[in-house]
Amino acid sequence: MRRLVVLLTAVLAALALSPSLPAAAAPGTPVIFVHGYTGSASNWTTAMSVFRAGGYPSSQLFAYEYNSYGNNITNAQGLASYVSQVRSRTGASQVDIVNHSMGGLVSQWYLKQLGGAQYVRHLASIAGANHGTTYAGACLAFVTCQQMYPGSSFINTLSAGDETPGSTRYATWYSPCDGIIIPYTSTALSGATNNYVACQTHLGYLTDTIILTQIRSFLAT
Repeated sequence: MRRLVVLLTAVLAALALSPSLPAAAAPGTPVIFVHGYTGSASNWTTAMSVFRAGGYPSSQLFAYEYNSYGNNITNAQGLASYVSQVRSRTGASQVDIVNHSMGGLVSQWYLKQLGGAQYVRHLASIAGANHGTTYAGACLAFVTCQQMYPGSSFINTLSAGDETPGSTRYATWYSPCDGIIIPYTSTALSGATNNYVACQTHLGYLTDTIILTQIRSFLAT
């Protein structure tokens, strides 16, 4: 009996000293999904299913919608207001952001130019147009596409200085099979965990449960 007590004491001590595993979801950390050019909240149907399967309640999952044809500075200001609303509604001090395509520019402007980094715990950019894309040349009639073109004043402002400001943890996913983000390496951010994907199309990411599960795991770190 005495040997059993000693053994149990040793096991409990070992468990107390061992590092705890990350939870499938970070309790109290809402996730805001930010769509890309011509996108909408419906783009995130699969992603939300993957997150719910990993332990996130629907009450922690949000999708920000904005005007794809307007101005990304205005869109970023709208995101700032939306983050404030989500924080107020959930009682959370910070949120996680997952963006796609032009949503990367909206998110980056919010974090870097509007002081949003203090409110964002993780930023996951899926095929983000973070340094622009020449594909935007096909829609230059719209301000958002002008801003998304490489070398624009908008892109140059975002690229200047620290690309991953604050204590926010950043990660990107990019692929040579993207077809819309040209060059595809535009997505990668200095200071981020940049994940090379062997082959995935621009819209294919939105239904790729493997990638979406990786992103969910990243947010749990």
